[in-house]
Amino acid sequence: MPPPAPPDPPGQGEAGPDRSGYTLPVWLAAAARAANGVLLGEAIGGAVDLELLEPPGRAAIPVEAAAPLLEGWALGQSRCDPGPGLDLTRGLAVWVLARLEPQPVPAGASDGWLTIDAGEGVGLLAASGQACLSTYARRLLEANLRPLLPPGRALRLRVVLPAGRRLAERTSNAAFGVVEGLALIGTRAAVQAGASPDQLEATLAELERRCADPAFAGDLVLVIGENGLDLAPRLGLPADLLLKCGNWIGPVLVAAAEAGVRRLLLFGYQGKLLKLAGGIFHTHHHLADGRAAVLTAFAALEGLAGEALAVLHAAPTAEAALSGLEQADPELAERLRQRLAAAIETSAAAYLQRHGAPALALGAALFDRSRRLRVAGPIGTALLADLGLPELPRAGAPRGDH
Repeated sequence: MPPPAPPDPPGQGEAGPDRSGYTLPVWLAAAARAANGVLLGEAIGGAVDLELLEPPGRAAIPVEAAAPLLEGWALGQSRCDPGPGLDLTRGLAVWVLARLEPQPVPAGASDGWLTIDAGEGVGLLAASGQACLSTYARRLLEANLRPLLPPGRALRLRVVLPAGRRLAERTSNAAFGVVEGLALIGTRAAVQAGASPDQLEATLAELERRCADPAFAGDLVLVIGENGLDLAPRLGLPADLLLKCGNWIGPVLVAAAEAGVRRLLLFGYQGKLLKLAGGIFHTHHHLADGRAAVLTAFAALEGLAGEALAVLHAAPTAEAALSGLEQADPELAERLRQRLAAAIETSAAAYLQRHGAPALALGAALFDRSRRLRVAGPIGTALLADLGLPELPRAGAPRGDH
């Protein structure tokens, strides 16, 4: 195959209406499979065959380049196609350099067979400096690469996203403690856009399927966004209770109550969930973004006034506002978080009532940019205890990692 072309700017090359798009972990696995194929002497064409895992099945994933390099390295390149809709990864070049090494591999290896080095544009966890890969991304690599390793050999991958650092500036990565590039996250093969009606339909269908299961016990953890879905099991929340919800939170809450959910925990990033405290139940920022107003109003109820209130309102993000308040007055910041969490629970219950849905025990739990579970409302605190998190971690006591 020809050498890799320079990356085109994201946003080029719209997918056709009949094509489903794939998440970034799939394009990572495709580039890695192409590079590994070169090392094994395979003839790599314009696509590689991958096991997708979620959902089970195989697919031919396009690759743009596969070539040997110096010193035992090989290169594979893919280019992200997330399908129809708005997605900043569209056209993103994914380069993976691969090399076979003797086992055991150097320190830092994962399970002895694979080492992953984060190159330019790959997001790092600020707390550890390690590449931010979801569990699904690692499972994809294992399923598609490990069976091909020759006996006594291990694999080293160096991942590069040439445009990753620039694109990360347009994401909320920093809000989740990811720096220097794009996080390689995703929990399934197909892209599900959080603001898309199709995503709502998929969520409602999965909700209906779960609630119709004879084993369903009435508990559900509604996770807001992909980052939350990746973080929740790391914090100890039961994986079988997690259901991802995009920005259509209101309709999903009503459907859950009507389907027989009796206890529901809303789990999400504080900068997103606080919108619910202000009565905003479709949370995409293009439709409604009242975070500054919500924060200012609730801070005023806690006694903040004058210049300090103006500073809070003028902060560039909700995270920055809460962090600044915490530095100035930790006790007030904690009271504000508690008030917001309680208000989210009250507002969500009122939303269900307005729509004639059955009542249920509805709690809220919020995490911050450092991936710490910071606060839960009164009902959320009780639900967390029942779900196996009896003690809510406080600042300085992070839970979970990659």
